[in-house]
Amino acid sequence: MEKLTGACIIGQSGGPTAVINASAQGVIQTALKADCITRVLGAAHGIKGVLEDKLYDMSQEDPAELDILKYTPSSALGSCRYKLADPDKDDTDYKRILEIFQKYNVRYFFYNGGNDSMDTCNKISKFMLKSGYDCRVMGIPKTIDNDLFGTDHCPGFASAAKYIATSCMEIYQDARVYDTGMVCIVEIMGRHAGWLTAASALATAQGAGPDLIYLPETDFDMQKFLADVQRVYNEKGNCLVAVSEGIHYADGSFVSEAKTSATDGFGHAQLGGLASMLADVVKKETGAKVRGIELSLLQRCAAHCASKTDVDESYMSGKAAVENAVAGKTDFMPGFKCTRDENGYKCEIQLLPLSEVANTEKKVPREWINEEGNGVNQAFIDYALPLIAGENVGPKVNGLPRFAQLKKIKAEA
Repeated sequence: MEKLTGACIIGQSGGPTAVINASAQGVIQTALKADCITRVLGAAHGIKGVLEDKLYDMSQEDPAELDILKYTPSSALGSCRYKLADPDKDDTDYKRILEIFQKYNVRYFFYNGGNDSMDTCNKISKFMLKSGYDCRVMGIPKTIDNDLFGTDHCPGFASAAKYIATSCMEIYQDARVYDTGMVCIVEIMGRHAGWLTAASALATAQGAGPDLIYLPETDFDMQKFLADVQRVYNEKGNCLVAVSEGIHYADGSFVSEAKTSATDGFGHAQLGGLASMLADVVKKETGAKVRGIELSLLQRCAAHCASKTDVDESYMSGKAAVENAVAGKTDFMPGFKCTRDENGYKCEIQLLPLSEVANTEKKVPREWINEEGNGVNQAFIDYALPLIAGENVGPKVNGLPRFAQLKKIKAEA
C-alpha cells in the first residue's frame, strides 16, 4: 500500500479516566517517531477543538512531560460531549472538519473515547471516504463503564475497579469500628452496565466487601432489597451494600430520584442521589443507623490507585492505533483479546470495525450474576482480578503527585 504522508490529530472525548492520558501518550510518542506523520496535533476539548481550529502542536511539548502523562488522570488535552448530527441530514460540522483537515493536511485522525465517541469516529470516517479525502481514522477505546462492544475490556475500567474494590474494603473496616450496627450503601457509576459495581465483589473475595450487590442487568425490587438488607443486618449486625446508579424497576424506570435532573450532551440521564434515597428508605424500614456514600468522580480520577496493567494496556492501544493506521488500516478500533488460563493472563490487540463498536453496549453476562440478583459469582472475579494487577507509581513533590504540565502551544497552519 502506498505510504500516506501528512499530519495527525489526537482528540479525547467523553468522561475522563485515570489512564486515558496513557493512551494519548501512546499515540503522541508513536506518531512523533513515524516518518510519514509530518505533524502531531492535539485537539483542544475533543472534536470541538477541530471544529473551532484549536489545535496544539505536540512536538513542542517537553518529552519528559509526555512521559508523565501515564501518571496523570483526566484528559490532558481537554474533553467534550458533543454529538455530531447525521451527515445525511446536516453535514455542516463534517464540512468544517474536512476544511480543517485540508488546512493542516491531516491524513490521520485518532479519537479516544467510549460508545458515543466511537460513533463520532465512525461518522467522520465515512464522510471522509464519501468526500474522497484520503484520511485514516482510528478509534481508541476508553470507558470506565467497560461497555464497549467486541473488546474483552476497556482501558480505564481496571483502574476504576481497583479504586472501587479498595474503597469498599476501607469502608468495610470503618463501618465496623463501633459496637453498634450500621448499614452502608455505596453508589457506584454505571447507567446500563454494572461492571463497575460488580468490581466491588473483588473486595468481598478478599473477605472485606459488600454483602449485597445490585446491578442494572437485573430488575430491582424494593421489597426484596429491604428483606435482603434486614436479613444480613440481623445475621451480622452490619450490612454493606453496593448499588449501580442505574438500577431500575421492572418497568424500566430508574430507582434514583435524580433521574430527571439533567442529561448530558448525548441525551443520557445524569443519575445521582441513589445512595441517599435508599439510605432513607432503609432507615425508615429498619430503624438501623444508615449511611449513603456516593463515590462519584473519584472513581474515574483516582490515578493514585491505578492498575499498572491498565496503564500499560492503555498505552498499547494508543500505540497500536498509530501503527495500524500507518500500515494502511482505517475505520477500526484496537480492542483487546485476552486469555486467562493455567499459563496466566495475556492481552493482545484485536482490530474491531468502528461500525460494529459504535453505540452498542456490552453488559455483565447474566450467568455471572447470582440467581437472587444481589451479587456476582466466581466467573466475574476470575475475569476482573488479572486486570487490576500492578502499581503505577509516578513522581511526587512534597509527598504529593506530580502530574504532567503541558504547554499547549497553538498550532499554526
